[in-house]
Amino acid sequence: MVNRYWMALVASVVMAGASVAAQAEGDAQAGEAVFKKCAACHGVEAGKDKVGPSLHGVVGRKAGGAESFKARYSAAMTGSGMTWDDATLDKYLADPKAAIPGNKMSFVGLKDEKERQDVIAYLKKQK
Repeated sequence: MVNRYWMALVASVVMAGASVAAQAEGDAQAGEAVFKKCAACHGVEAGKDKVGPSLHGVVGRKAGGAESFKARYSAAMTGSGMTWDDATLDKYLADPKAAIPGNKMSFVGLKDEKERQDVIAYLKKQK
């Protein structure tokens, strides 16, 4: 009887953890809608820069690493040493000026964690 109780408890904890992990992944479809807040300055088509660089293939790329935008990055961005992954994108999207002081992006950030996770999921699909 005790073994079943503990097994059920452990299974519940594992399932709850999986649910949180799935939620942390974000929803790419919802992220596409949130990305509209970014679309005035950024696109997701390869090599098609706007005011800011194209975010096509941004996940896994070094900050300041889009070849088509090289001459327009700030020294702060290229010197940040960051590589865009879930954690660095989340930090940057929450508060760009705090994440990389001196960068040129004037956007105040996405304060809502779910919106950030959704945008990150959307960006992961832009390969």
